[in-house]
Amino acid sequence: MNWDTSSILRELLKLPPEARAALAGSLLDSIDETVDPDLEAAGEMEIVTRLRELDNSDVKTVPWSEARRIIVGE
Repeated sequence: MNWDTSSILRELLKLPPEARAALAGSLLDSIDETVDPDLEAAGEMEIVTRLRELDNSDVKTVPWSEARRIIVGE
């Protein structure tokens, strides 16, 4: 197998989104030499809070196309 980065990327992009996200997280972790445990814990708590809000329908979601339009200001 040819291990150049472009061919690796082409193959990885064939994976389902969940697998690509897991790989992306692992790759980022591999280059982050310093981990702030307090920041890591705060991030995890934020994720739990947001998931709970979604599960309880406490927040209104919008499609990415609409969110991007709002962010970009179109």
